[in-house]
Amino acid sequence: MGNVRKNTRSSKPVRGKVSMRLYAAIAAVIVLIAGILVIKGLAGGSGDTVTAGGDLLIKKSEISETAIFYPYQAGSTKMEVLAVKASDGTIRTAFNTCQVCYNSGKGYYEQEGDTLVCQNCGNIFKLDQVEKIKGGCNPVPILEDNKADDGSNIVIAGDYLTQNKDLFGNWKK
Repeated sequence: MGNVRKNTRSSKPVRGKVSMRLYAAIAAVIVLIAGILVIKGLAGGSGDTVTAGGDLLIKKSEISETAIFYPYQAGSTKMEVLAVKASDGTIRTAFNTCQVCYNSGKGYYEQEGDTLVCQNCGNIFKLDQVEKIKGGCNPVPILEDNKADDGSNIVIAGDYLTQNKDLFGNWKK
């Protein structure tokens, strides 16, 4: 019977410690895999957001009224692009950094309802204003001439992203 032995106090068989350890190990692996999947989901997008050529690929089918923050790395500089669907149905994109506060290290946005809030100065910015307003304490827009739309995806060239990495020099530090 392998790991099963008789309990000296009763006639019921007792499972060996190996079985319990195996169940615990399987449960730990499942929890670990679930955690990785959750973290990848929270990072934004489907995980396949950077093309072999270094461009950022945003699947339009993933975009909703909840902003998605797409990570991008230009050399050693970590960056983020946000994409959100405005109330008119258009998809808006911007760098997740503030035009004024970017150098503070806290000049980035988090979504609260239908607004984005600068984590440095607290400026509240409506989602419908993304990519439409320039200047001031607002997300740095990524305009139509700096991205391509093939019908299914929005593609932002890696060269363009790299040109703007200075906006992220102190980002989230």
